[in-house]
Amino acid sequence: MKIGFIGLGNMAQAMIGGILKNKVAAPEEIYGSAKTAATEEKMRERFGICVTGDNRKTAQEADILVLAVKPQFFEEVIGQIRELDLSKKTVVSIAPGKSLSWLEEAFGAELAFARAMPNTPALVGEGCTAVCFGGRMDEAARGAVMQVLSSFGKAFEVPERLMDVAPGVSGCAPAWVFMMIEAMADGAVAEGMPRAQAYEFAAQGVLGSAKLLLETGKHPGELKDMVCSPAGSTIQAVRVLEEKGFRGAVTDAVIACIEKSRSL
Repeated sequence: MKIGFIGLGNMAQAMIGGILKNKVAAPEEIYGSAKTAATEEKMRERFGICVTGDNRKTAQEADILVLAVKPQFFEEVIGQIRELDLSKKTVVSIAPGKSLSWLEEAFGAELAFARAMPNTPALVGEGCTAVCFGGRMDEAARGAVMQVLSSFGKAFEVPERLMDVAPGVSGCAPAWVFMMIEAMADGAVAEGMPRAQAYEFAAQGVLGSAKLLLETGKHPGELKDMVCSPAGSTIQAVRVLEEKGFRGAVTDAVIACIEKSRSL
């Protein structure tokens, strides 16, 4: 299976790293092209993949072609490759806001399209990817795409109507989780803990909490209540967060992210 990446930014790098680590494809079976020769050379040195210097060449070589450029560059990239014979290839978009019908119209053909929304924890093999498939994707093609997406974390098939919701709850969530970790560390530093240690404590607390939720299957409210002893320190912290509008701010942030994704 040959996999091609048009665009070799952070997300493409995370995907390539997972693919190679899990031996989904060998370095010589991965093709890539980027906007600059410097990026291509960096990827050749880091992963040993085949960099082509040409989006058309990448598209021609790939069985699965991943469009890993930002949404504003999609029309330019598609314009470079749409005249090629892509009828036997799977085209995977990882850009928000570009629907399956938009892709069909942009390519001017009913190809085997998939949409995927990975997130940056894919860089450490803990990605969370939402994916939906077009009508021309058979079971073999779906399985191949799921194998690729599962190589750097978990992948979940969802209806297309949820593809713009996924970035709000997983795709963009790392940004505000990092903000929370930073704020938690600031509080610890204010009370005397060295910053590096504060980041480690805060990050491990978030990691352990997420793992506890996933492995126990308990409702997050139940897990929160388990920590909040009567007249204890945790319930006082929860009270302050509620007074400051923590819950509503997070909910509004998720909705704002989703609305922006839909507008792209």
